[in-house]
Amino acid sequence: MEAVAHPRETAPALPPHAPEAGWIRRLLGPLYVTGVFWYRAHRFGVRILPSWAIRLLMPLFTGLFFLALRKIGNALAANLEPVLGPCGWREKQRRIFRTLWSFSWCLSERYERLSTRRRFHVGADGLEHWQALNASGRGFILVTAHVGNWEVGSMLPATQERRIVHVVREAEGDPRAQRFIANLIRQASCDSYITHFAEDPQLGMVLLDALRQGEVVALQADRPRSGGQSAEGTLFGRPFPLPVGPSALARAAEVPILPVFVFREGRLSYRCTFRPPIEVARTTDRKADVRNAVQALATELEWAIAHRPHQWFCFRKLWNAPPQGSGGT
Repeated sequence: MEAVAHPRETAPALPPHAPEAGWIRRLLGPLYVTGVFWYRAHRFGVRILPSWAIRLLMPLFTGLFFLALRKIGNALAANLEPVLGPCGWREKQRRIFRTLWSFSWCLSERYERLSTRRRFHVGADGLEHWQALNASGRGFILVTAHVGNWEVGSMLPATQERRIVHVVREAEGDPRAQRFIANLIRQASCDSYITHFAEDPQLGMVLLDALRQGEVVALQADRPRSGGQSAEGTLFGRPFPLPVGPSALARAAEVPILPVFVFREGRLSYRCTFRPPIEVARTTDRKADVRNAVQALATELEWAIAHRPHQWFCFRKLWNAPPQGSGGT
């Protein structure tokens, strides 16, 4: 059975990119969207409802969250300006709704994947990069971001190639929600898929050992953790702090980083895109080696966001003011 590190009982500190929250969060408390109530309700709904009913209800719930979560919506619109350029009020609302629509489907289909036997179609681009690393027998790090449905990508090597994959998940804001997700993953996953939570203080050594044994580690590399080290990269011409962990781990283990992004294409349909691997240099200047790798990851993240901007799920405003002379891509 798949191993899952036991989640902590206390709520972790909010990470730097935690969703924007206002008076609604204070009013609803545990009934806010990040609470376990919505996790359970969402999973219950996709389990009992036929596919046609989910299609009918999706506009309703997306519309409700569009109206209720205005701070999150404003953050989404602000973050998309460097990608798509400035816009008027009407276009801003369209961007917000399209992003929430994509997120609603990705989240619903996550529960469908974990809780039902509905068939998913996952295509692949750049598969030669994955095949070359897989054939080498070396360990490597799969790096993704909060773009599309990243969990589909982290499952792909384990289910198709039988490689042991260590997937690192962020801690949920609600400890009960974290236990709920851990149990779902435990029930749905195969023997070669091992889940860890990022708050484990021994995690670095566990992952380093796994890589040296030729196993695969899957990480999200677009959000610094609370208390974790970060390096400033550049995203769409603006400063963007990224965690140094994936690059430092790859350098220590002497393994490559393989960026992968999973874009939603339609109902239960995804495209897994493997990008060219990144080799982290090992010179006498460790900081420069890691910093260069971080910027290489930022470049890949920028490509993924520009490719599918409405599948970039960053719910906190990243930049307060545009730099001089900036514009959309």
